[in-house]
Amino acid sequence: MASPAPPSPDPHPAPALLSANTPQAIRDALIGSERREFEQRYAEEMAAAAHTLNLTGVLTVLDTYRKIADITQRQGPQTHQRMLDQVARLQNGQDVSTVPGQEHKAQINMRLGH
Repeated sequence: MASPAPPSPDPHPAPALLSANTPQAIRDALIGSERREFEQRYAEEMAAAAHTLNLTGVLTVLDTYRKIADITQRQGPQTHQRMLDQVARLQNGQDVSTVPGQEHKAQINMRLGH
């Protein structure tokens, strides 16, 4: 019995992504206003780069928002949104409940088993 012929190579292969830190992956990991800010700043820097042929601004936006996206995903979107809500309340002069530093340190040590 003859073996099947090997598949012929695709004449137009899709480019392989080198990283999960693509602009789309970064945008998808962001939430709410941070996602909108990223989309706006990325579009602005891409437009500027099209004229100047300088990608520095684009790379800076990607690096900045990649870090935010990473924090968002590590904390979880809901926790990150709560943090953003607290920041907004602070910026509007509203009271935000806080925990004294020593108490917070004790909670961390307890979780770490110290």
